[in-house]
Amino acid sequence: MGTILIKQAQIMTMNAENAVFYGDVLIDGDRIKQLGSELRIPAERVIEAKGKVLLPGFVQTHIHLCQTLFRGRADDLELLDWLKQRIWPLEAAHDEESVYYSAMLGIGELIRSGTTTILDMETVHHTESAFRAIAETGLRAISGKVMMDHGEEVPAALRERTDTSIQQSVDLLEKWNGYANGRIQYAFSPRFVISCTERLLKEVRDLSAHYDVKVHTHAAENRGEIAHVAQERGMRNVVYLDHIGLASPRLILAHCVWLNEEEKQIIRRRGVKVSHCPGSNLKLASGIAQVPELLGMHVHVGLGADGAPCNNNLDMFQEMRLSAFLQKVTHGPTMMNAKTVLRMATLGGAEVLGLQKEIGSIEPGKKADLILLDLNDFHAYPSYEADPFSRVVYSATRGDVDTVMIDGRIVMEQKELKTIDRSTVLRESDRAIKRLLSKL
Repeated sequence: MGTILIKQAQIMTMNAENAVFYGDVLIDGDRIKQLGSELRIPAERVIEAKGKVLLPGFVQTHIHLCQTLFRGRADDLELLDWLKQRIWPLEAAHDEESVYYSAMLGIGELIRSGTTTILDMETVHHTESAFRAIAETGLRAISGKVMMDHGEEVPAALRERTDTSIQQSVDLLEKWNGYANGRIQYAFSPRFVISCTERLLKEVRDLSAHYDVKVHTHAAENRGEIAHVAQERGMRNVVYLDHIGLASPRLILAHCVWLNEEEKQIIRRRGVKVSHCPGSNLKLASGIAQVPELLGMHVHVGLGADGAPCNNNLDMFQEMRLSAFLQKVTHGPTMMNAKTVLRMATLGGAEVLGLQKEIGSIEPGKKADLILLDLNDFHAYPSYEADPFSRVVYSATRGDVDTVMIDGRIVMEQKELKTIDRSTVLRESDRAIKRLLSKL
């Protein structure tokens, strides 16, 4: 990949000091080599970035690429009805090609809006197709097939035998974990307690320790879900996960809207990570997570858009604004300031994924996962002595993302995608959803 010199940008490092300065960044191969106010170093490629803002790429800690194809097909429902009536039947209808184009559609949207890393949860079948899309497009991702071996209302096409679910997950892990020089990793992905037997969850516990990989699941998203788990397992979600030994620093829980004090303490004590999905939580009327309290307990919390049919986009700019504004209503205007929220979207997300030594800030030695924003427009002005954190979180939009680099590779330049054929993906996505709907 050679060397790239980005010149004269406003660099928001997101390092420990939240340093912001005007200057240059030298990239050598897939890593950041040097930062400076004016680097006089020859490079194979020079990007003139005067007037632009350079940020670490956004890190989304909860995404469902397999659901992008279902955008607009499951509106105005609460979680369990949303799953049973719309999402599970559509996931059951998926084939290899539809999963591939669903993933490609989602990745195109993610890159266009500045996301360079995701924690992704696929469906039960055809996960290989999603990994192929991730590999081809250059996205950094931790992903895994959904595991579902329990639940009377789960469609037959999604209901797995426990042994099969475990074996298929291990096979995918052994093929894809560490792929593309570590850009792709695997996470065991039991959907949630409602759809998993205790035996499966305990196997996941042991396998995650054996392979030292993450476990990605949903918990405490919806009060109906919590009541169901309490009735069936005799305790609340997080208490149950701790009871069976699954609560550990490798566990990442999506949502955590309805935690009680005991569950918060378990999360803190066990080092469990949390993904906050404000857009999804609002649209499904699930509630508002107690993020300031979790952050105050030194719990690692990241941001995620969740899936396209419960949001209906994968835009980190929207998630940042919502995560800030929601807490201000309850806790006052000083809560969840722009700097806190931008950290959750970058280095905070990297910490949730255990990748903070590799991504999440602009520092020498880290991976060159970077985005350039062009804020030279009405909605981001005046720029004179403007707070850069405020401009990015409260004023910027996904349309301001100009250039995106992942692993030192330019995947979008001047708003033109380099690894995705836009017209093909849009055309084939429409064909794929038409095919799936005909099966229902």
